[in-house]
Amino acid sequence: MREQKFIVSPAPHLSSGVTVNKIMWSVSLALLPAIVGAVYFFGVKVLQIIGVSILSAIITEAIILWLRKKPVAISDGSAFLTGLLLALNLPQDIPLWLPALGSAFAISVVKQTFGGLGHNIFNPALGGRVFLLLSYSRYMTTGWATPRAGIISIDGITSATPLTAWLDANRTLSDPNAAENVKVLASQHLNDLHSSDTLLRLFTGNIGGCIGETAALLLIIGAIFLLVKGIISWHIPLSFLGSLAVFAWLLWIPGASKPFHGNVLFHIFSGGAILGAFFMATDMVTSPMTGEGKIIFGLGCGFLTAIIRLYAGYPEGVSFAILLMNAATPMIDRYAKPRRYGNA
Repeated sequence: MREQKFIVSPAPHLSSGVTVNKIMWSVSLALLPAIVGAVYFFGVKVLQIIGVSILSAIITEAIILWLRKKPVAISDGSAFLTGLLLALNLPQDIPLWLPALGSAFAISVVKQTFGGLGHNIFNPALGGRVFLLLSYSRYMTTGWATPRAGIISIDGITSATPLTAWLDANRTLSDPNAAENVKVLASQHLNDLHSSDTLLRLFTGNIGGCIGETAALLLIIGAIFLLVKGIISWHIPLSFLGSLAVFAWLLWIPGASKPFHGNVLFHIFSGGAILGAFFMATDMVTSPMTGEGKIIFGLGCGFLTAIIRLYAGYPEGVSFAILLMNAATPMIDRYAKPRRYGNA
């Protein structure tokens, strides 16, 4: 009699065509519009940064899996996506060893230390970005390139990101020692940042920032693709951006602005809010399992992002907010438990 093997798995015994490979490569494909936009606005060095970051992630993953005596399977696309997301979270004018180091840290420490794909507590790409931000802040917070349409390398043209300029202006307005004429200039600068022209540039991507976070329109196109394909759900992005909008409108910097006067669109379109809400916070491994838990997670991300932007030392808070909520995910899952299969 021929021996038969049976695969035992927990109920419910349902199957779908969704695999890890399809999810990872679908997310990478959804980022293609943002990559094209980044090359158009910031030049061909964007491709160098992305290439180095992805290559470093793949090589690091292969080496560690080999050392752990695990199958060296990098075709699932997880290391590729980690390198790509990290690259999109970096400034344009950085030395190429920086994305290489960041990806190596993201894979080796944030991902493989916890056991590899499916076991990591924190989002690897964001862990790599925060590592670079804290360790090499000079490269990560200065020398932002001014966008210049066309596939041309940019040299020597730098400007502050919108969030940095916004925070500097608010600090000037709240400084009791600042001269009155300086405060007037800061107030005018804030008005310019909140103008329809600036909001349009934030929406289209023709403004300073990390290479993959500036073009809200192109990121939204990719996000719609993921929503239609069912790769992500609406729970985290909607609660994240909705919470950020409410708290950005409600909260204020004492001495610089009034409550209930925050510019909602500025906070949603600037920085990494769109990239973080749709492509980072929705990571299946590091976010809650249930719809209720995802909403709680998103609300926390939006609230923490607003708090960090308004009151902390860094103008951008998306990375820190998502990582903090990653740490809270096990507790959220204990509270928002999935219902038993077959029960109402």
